Amino acid sequence: MSMKKSVFGLCLATALAISGAAMAQTSQTAPAAKAAKPAPMMMTASPGTALLDINTATKDQLVALKGVGEKRATDIIAGRPYKGKDELVQKKIIPAAVYADIKGQIVAKQK
Repeated sequence: MSMKKSVFGLCLATALAISGAAMAQTSQTAPAAKAAKPAPMMMTASPGTALLDINTATKDQLVALKGVGEKRATDIIAGRPYKGKDELVQKKIIPAAVYADIKGQIVAKQK
């Protein structure tokens, strides 16, 4: 009887080893890694594109900027001259979020 137990044990051990190896080869789905958040896109003028001077731009040119409508364009013109483009936010002419979208497209040139 001990021979039968040995053979049975050997068969059982072999079967477990084979099934374990088979299970190890199956791909287990790991939770998807969090995708990295894309960096915010910065709008900057491309090398061949001129920046819009907020000290000399027309109302139509200002309205063409994202987030700048008729009222903000009028306020920008009324607040001239600007020493720096960031004065648009400092003087509360446009909100910081709008400035963030257009700061790469504008400049405040000095005469």
